[in-house]
Amino acid sequence: MAAQEETVESKYVYDFAEGNKDLKDLLGGKGANLAEMTNLGLPVPPGFTITTEACQAYLTTGREPDGLAGQIEAHLEALERQMGRRLGDPDDPLLVSVRSGAKFSMPGMMETVLNVGLNDRSVVGLSRQAGQNDRFAWDSYRRLIQMFGKTVCEVPGEEFEHALDEAKHAKGTHDDLDLDADDLRGLVDAYKKIFAKHTGREFPQEPREQLDLAIRAVFDSWNAERAILYRRQERIPADLGTAVNVVSMVFGNLGPDSGTGVAFTRDPGSGAQGIYGDYLANAQGEDVVAGIRNTVPLQELEQLDKTSYDELLGIMARLEEHYKDLCDIEFTIERGKLWMLQTRVGKRTAAAAFVIAGQLVDEGLIDLDEALHRVNGAQLAQLMFPRFQLDHEFQPVARGIGASPGAASGKVVFTSARAVELAAAGEPVILVRRETNPDDLTGMIAANGILTSRGGKTSHAAVVARGMGKTCVSGADELEVNVPAKKFTVAGRTVTEGDLISIDGTTGKVYLGEVPVMPSEVVQYFEGELDPETTDDALVRAVHRIMTHADAARRLRVRTNADTGADAARARRFGAEGIGLCRTEHMFLGDRRELVERLILAEGGQQRDEALAALLPLQRADFVEIFRQMDGLPVTVRLIDPPLHEFLPPLEQLAVNVAVAQERGEDVAKEEALLAAVRRMHEENPMLGLRGVRLGLVIPGLFAMQVRAIAEAAVAVARDGGTACPEIMVPLVGAVQELETVRAEAEKIIAEVVGDSGVDVLIGTMIEVPRAALTAGQIAEAAEFFSFGTNDLTQMAWGFSRDDVEGAFFWRYLELGIFGISPFESIDADGVGRLVRIAAEEGRAARPGLKLGVCGEHGGDPDSVHFFHSVGLDYVSCSPFRVPVARLEAGRAVITTTGSDSR
Repeated sequence: MAAQEETVESKYVYDFAEGNKDLKDLLGGKGANLAEMTNLGLPVPPGFTITTEACQAYLTTGREPDGLAGQIEAHLEALERQMGRRLGDPDDPLLVSVRSGAKFSMPGMMETVLNVGLNDRSVVGLSRQAGQNDRFAWDSYRRLIQMFGKTVCEVPGEEFEHALDEAKHAKGTHDDLDLDADDLRGLVDAYKKIFAKHTGREFPQEPREQLDLAIRAVFDSWNAERAILYRRQERIPADLGTAVNVVSMVFGNLGPDSGTGVAFTRDPGSGAQGIYGDYLANAQGEDVVAGIRNTVPLQELEQLDKTSYDELLGIMARLEEHYKDLCDIEFTIERGKLWMLQTRVGKRTAAAAFVIAGQLVDEGLIDLDEALHRVNGAQLAQLMFPRFQLDHEFQPVARGIGASPGAASGKVVFTSARAVELAAAGEPVILVRRETNPDDLTGMIAANGILTSRGGKTSHAAVVARGMGKTCVSGADELEVNVPAKKFTVAGRTVTEGDLISIDGTTGKVYLGEVPVMPSEVVQYFEGELDPETTDDALVRAVHRIMTHADAARRLRVRTNADTGADAARARRFGAEGIGLCRTEHMFLGDRRELVERLILAEGGQQRDEALAALLPLQRADFVEIFRQMDGLPVTVRLIDPPLHEFLPPLEQLAVNVAVAQERGEDVAKEEALLAAVRRMHEENPMLGLRGVRLGLVIPGLFAMQVRAIAEAAVAVARDGGTACPEIMVPLVGAVQELETVRAEAEKIIAEVVGDSGVDVLIGTMIEVPRAALTAGQIAEAAEFFSFGTNDLTQMAWGFSRDDVEGAFFWRYLELGIFGISPFESIDADGVGRLVRIAAEEGRAARPGLKLGVCGEHGGDPDSVHFFHSVGLDYVSCSPFRVPVARLEAGRAVITTTGSDSR
């Protein structure tokens, strides 16, 4: 008889002692770190983790994978033996928490259920277990029904909240701690009725049923709307799934000698070293992060329980040294016994990220490569935003906790829906709430800033705002927020929806009206106004140190997109190593528009030559100024690219003006000629029509005038002792013959103008037409450089117009997951990126010395910079403000290993 092949059952459940911090893919961040703390011998409540693979299988098939139920049962029995109690035992119950835990931290986005195992009988046993503490037992039971109902059965959470408010009102108090055991017993009855009304069944009394349903609810919460939105915002992959952690309960709500808190090993707002965190006596962990009661600073724990305080400080120091980073810690004290419930590398503000990275280098915990890896361009961009410029006229009306730095002004709104609505209309808004919860995520994304009257640095609002780089002030308890009435009162004043306020996320101050802003210290550093060697600003010193290392590490050069001398000068101060895109069409606007009209209306060669002759000295003067600002650095000048009709009045507007003038009997000969020219040049799709190289070939002398102006300007700068390095870029080339025709004419002019001046002029092209990318080997024979115009290349590769589609349907594509991010914001590596790679490889195969760069908006996008580094481009070019961002990311591209993540 043939031997039958045995089926190996997948392992879906791990005890904490079986894992470690490197198993985040499998155990999620929370489970991996609970395992790591267990292995370090720290006081972690026993428990086990259900893997992300189990979640993935469940979400794919809609049912639990084979073998999971049995593995949960086996690990639960082992946990019961270890604890000496059974789940939900009426006399001596074991209770557990069921918590989500994805690979990447998603604070508040997924579900947690505490006190699983309580029912009408075990609540009595829990009271006996706690020394006949009826109040504690019934408080724990009401929490289970509330969390289970909302999380597992989708009972509206506000109904439980209303019932709690009614109970407090009947007691004549605002504090739930004033409710006694009888009050809470009545609240449990009210909660049960709410549960039954919405679910059609009684609250489940079987402990194992509670556990199984809670586990499935955590799996399902991975695809909850708010979790999807958060992943999209933070660019977290959608297929990771969440682990589930089943942990034996420890209780912070047993009385004044118990409590719960969150601690940071350094200030997540500024990076300063010290003791930072929040503590709440006689509470469970959700009370802290939800911000429903204002916490006390962690330092006050020393007076309340010095033994636990000292032990906590020792553990914090050990964890930071072990993880070599800022750690975010959740803990509970149960009657004087400290328990560690979670640790993770903590979210921090952009400023704190740079400061902490520098500190850890000084302490010898990491090197400069790792410091560079731990910051990113998005954070640097945040640090370049302006801050408030305050004087005696602006006095704060309230002060809370500076939870996430920045300066934000906007119209007050009280709901997420209203925040989204006004933001979509272009209005800056400040979302004001008593406290935020995960359902407020859409409004938090839309708002300029977030202001809450409750909570601290570890509340939901604070943690999420820091992760998103949003300004946030929390715990401004002077505010009386009335959401239904759409108003808040403070210092005797009433602020209603639509009024302007300003919030300072560094100081925690709140101002009425709009406060003016001033440049950030980081911009002042890049402008050369702050000396990093002498300033006492820790942030500036850290930015300088890390930027210096990034510049030393990077291979990619960074240029700027600049059309004026002023832009060029600023970009150079910001570290630009040349200009990668100088748009000549911007030089034809303003007072020069009339000359362009003369060129378009020219009826013969003489009139056209006269118009070009008038434009020549103006163009030359523009280039002289730019070449002087970029003395010794390359300047890539793109010949005129848009269709000429863009310099003329819109057809409909001009036709109406002419008709009205004719009706009045006015002389409209000139306007009629202009209208005829506009009609003659009108195109249904001008972006695919007469523009770029096509325009230069159709309008005799146009490109020749520009080439002459560039060459004459370069020679003029050289004769004055400067060094001009012009690169002439021919736009929209799709066939090598187009470039060859323009090049032949340009070379004659350059030879005539340059003579023996020593000026060297390169001629290349912009790769923005898919055919150009696919025939790059041919085009490279006539080009000395390629510059990828990724804006147009994206439009043409996808077949849509940026101006039309972003507002029309991109929101839906993002919502459906067709786009993870707009392809205009970050390079589409699979499609557009492949065209770039093909052109780079085939271009260099034909001309080994071919210079390659990119000048589209992607040149300043952090993820795109990494892609361009991998393709082997020589430089990226971006707006002046983005130059430091590109420099930093170009350095990170060298030292960041594949698959690493700085979140």
